[in-house]
Amino acid sequence: MTAKHRAIHDELLGRILSGTWAPGAAIPNEVDLAREFEVTRPTVARALGELVKEGLIERRRRAGSRVAERQSREAVLSIPLVRREIEDEGRVYAYRLIEREMLAKPGPLVRALIGPGAALRVKCLHTAEGAPWQFEDRLINLATVPAAERQDFRDRGPNEWLVDAIPFSRATQALSAEPASAEEARRLGIAEGAPVFVVTRRTWLGDDPVTQARLVHPGASYRLIARDRGPG
Repeated sequence: MTAKHRAIHDELLGRILSGTWAPGAAIPNEVDLAREFEVTRPTVARALGELVKEGLIERRRRAGSRVAERQSREAVLSIPLVRREIEDEGRVYAYRLIEREMLAKPGPLVRALIGPGAALRVKCLHTAEGAPWQFEDRLINLATVPAAERQDFRDRGPNEWLVDAIPFSRATQALSAEPASAEEARRLGIAEGAPVFVVTRRTWLGDDPVTQARLVHPGASYRLIARDRGPG
């Protein structure tokens, strides 16, 4: 996109992420937006087209443009909720915030993972029946998700908040077996170097990183179950 397209795209994106335009809300027509931004109608159309590609806006003939409903995005991409995974096994779930840190000037490693600019790092522990089940170490890109800065995550984990509040257009997930680091071992109540099962998940909104999470489970107690939902 050109500088004008990008500026308009980012402004409209901000209105969606902030909730100014809620899911299902009608979006002003191209003529009105062109007048607001003092640009041509094709310039607005290209910016809206990018938001359509990202799954954030739905265009319907004669009905105009609307913010995409959450359900339509979840039909394509689904991020599991750790609470639900535990409760689906009939176990009692609990959550504890360990650390919440603003990274105004992140170092090279964080920038490589989540992009330039400020980031929020959240570390938390999810338990099942009181026993450590998952240690979550998450980075959130505040340039893409500015609303995260206002969340304290004391009573609700970033996993749940992000799934409910923030759209995304693509995700990757890597699975690995690793030895527990000193911190991971301390949080999970296991010996340093003991086997852990690690899920590394990243999400984007268009080309912009949303979050990266390192989700660490005790290798001796965690099971990954794949369910066959039938054809398709």
